[in-house]
Amino acid sequence: MDAVALLPEWGGLLLAVVSYVLFDQLSRLTPVSPTPGQAGSLLLVAVLAAVGVAGKIVVPALCVIAAIVSFARRRKRKQLVSGAMAGGTAAVSQMTWREFEAFVAEVFRRRGYTVDEHFTGGADGGYDLQMRKSNELALVQCKQWKAFKVGVTVVRELYGVMAARGASEGYVVTSGVFTSEAMAFAQGRNIELWDGSKLLQLLATRTVAAPSMAASTSPSPACPRCGAGMVKRTAKKGANPGSAFWGCSQYPACRGTREA
Repeated sequence: MDAVALLPEWGGLLLAVVSYVLFDQLSRLTPVSPTPGQAGSLLLVAVLAAVGVAGKIVVPALCVIAAIVSFARRRKRKQLVSGAMAGGTAAVSQMTWREFEAFVAEVFRRRGYTVDEHFTGGADGGYDLQMRKSNELALVQCKQWKAFKVGVTVVRELYGVMAARGASEGYVVTSGVFTSEAMAFAQGRNIELWDGSKLLQLLATRTVAAPSMAASTSPSPACPRCGAGMVKRTAKKGANPGSAFWGCSQYPACRGTREA
């Protein structure tokens, strides 16, 4: 059910219909007249028919529940985003840690990342979200801390996990602030530190000002991640090899891109 809940709600409903049809066909199996030496085959047919009878009720029901869960998750994410856009950093700081993690995941999702919602990093994992973009792994550590600054220890831990997992990008995201030591350690490494204001800025850029990425008339636009100048490059791999795009001039410290 967790796997189906990762699909859009229509996907869960479609699977419910398909599974009902398949299990219904299975439930219609009937054993033939017994003959010597066929006791095992008769037992197998009887078991498969019983599985079909139960399966055509249980499996579609689980798929429908998963579709409802998928719809609820999508609606919750929209509510978190709209609440944050309306309430600003105050609304972000009032989120629970689960809401904050879901909100952060939605920000990355809107920026083109595929977020693995089925993964739970936990306290010992060193990160809370894992995601991919252009086949590259990125790790995110979320800290919904209202009374403490995020220190350098958290950033060091994520950097170590990135090296162990072979991740090309790392992000530490908090609703609060970072210490100067944490910001100094992240400099020159593939780690970005986002506070509540940065989250809202990136969200607004993606949801409101995204057309400027394709329609910018500037010969050298600003990087959407760090604000540095960008240079035009040609993609060597990925979905569109040979196509032109804007890449951050600070690469590989920053991997920000824009469509050319």
